[in-house]
Amino acid sequence: MKPKKIWANFSVQDLDRTTKFYKQLGFKHNGASEQLTSFLFGDENFIIHFFLKDILEPAMKGPITDSKAGNEIIFTLSAPTKEDVDNWAKEIGEAGGTVVSKPEEFGKGYYGFVFADPDGHKFNVFHM
Repeated sequence: MKPKKIWANFSVQDLDRTTKFYKQLGFKHNGASEQLTSFLFGDENFIIHFFLKDILEPAMKGPITDSKAGNEIIFTLSAPTKEDVDNWAKEIGEAGGTVVSKPEEFGKGYYGFVFADPDGHKFNVFHM
């Protein structure tokens, strides 16, 4: 197999809320429709599509995990400095996300925290 691209698809309850959240954090909007909103992450423009759950679930041929009740996958966002980590934690809360664990040292040379977006999708933010 030689895929051209890889991206992620998440289910959400409210496209407007999701769009507002990620725009407020400064992520580049990649377009939207009545079914999804999409954002680009990182220097390589990793795509995450956020589909309405009612649209994505039938396409998945099975139920989608309740992201607020458990963990599905966790993406890690790289921060350039410890100060950026601290600032991002503040911005996440202001944008309507949940800081799951406050910024802290994780072993030698790792500093970061975990947050969840309004639908419970979790991300790490790390400075290494």
